[in-house]
Amino acid sequence: MRYNNYSGYFKSLFGERIQKLSIDAGFSCPNRDGKLSTGGCTFCNNNAFNPSYCHTEQRKSITQQLNEGIEFHEWRYKKAPRYLAYFQSYSNTYAPLNILRERYEEALSHPKVVGLVVGTRPDCIDDKKLDYIASLAKKHYVAIEYGIESCYDETLQRINRGHDFATTRWAFEATAQRNIPCGGHLILGLPGETREMMVAEADIINSLPINTLKLHQLQILKGTTMEQEMLAGTPPPPSFALDDYISLVCDFLERLRPDIIMERFAGEVPPRYQALPERSWRRSDGRLIRNEEIPQRIEQELERRNSQQGKLYV
Repeated sequence: MRYNNYSGYFKSLFGERIQKLSIDAGFSCPNRDGKLSTGGCTFCNNNAFNPSYCHTEQRKSITQQLNEGIEFHEWRYKKAPRYLAYFQSYSNTYAPLNILRERYEEALSHPKVVGLVVGTRPDCIDDKKLDYIASLAKKHYVAIEYGIESCYDETLQRINRGHDFATTRWAFEATAQRNIPCGGHLILGLPGETREMMVAEADIINSLPINTLKLHQLQILKGTTMEQEMLAGTPPPPSFALDDYISLVCDFLERLRPDIIMERFAGEVPPRYQALPERSWRRSDGRLIRNEEIPQRIEQELERRNSQQGKLYV
């Protein structure tokens, strides 16, 4: 392949396919509970990204969510790979250490779980929590995934992120110092960012001790501040035509450090959450273009260019 592939990374580590299972472990977020804000980041509706087995009026136990997720994936893929418990919803280090210990170790006690991926904010980590996670990583695969969202302080302020990029850099460096694999999540198309700014973020990402990266296109979701702003008359940021987005991602990849593992190139949420469903990428017959097709198109564009991840990395 012409980019560093996430599934290949895990096959090299474990010798087989490893499936991530999303978990809602009942954590909150300082941008929602009043510590920083009550409105959250302007783009965020967490329910849009949670699988159905996590949705319930009363939170299911971690073990129950894992069992239901495994049942779903065994039916879907007709085989039983090993699993990573993906603490995805909200900020999964935003709690006292004893609560983190209880919930992480419940997941690790499941016989089919071989490790954890912990999604969180860069301002919700500290040395004690990192030391504890590093102790788990001595026996299991454990990674932390930080929401970067943007490398620009002006954008972070605009989307009500509640921290600056210096906080992000500290979190990555402190995590890497403990030899904990760390990933990041970056949104392309946030308000005020030009194409040139987005491509230039690759150079900033390169300066971080980062192992894996997710890219998502901005989507305007129901129940978010961005939707409220749009309904109040603020024009939403421009959307990407699919071909333009593929071109942008390939420009980004060409400048990205070649060792960074690309986990995802685009986001996908159910149509019922889309405030602007007409922006969804569709075929000429109206059918949605699914996420799994995006990597194929990126590979084709890189092949057309005779290019690859890191070609322009200096």
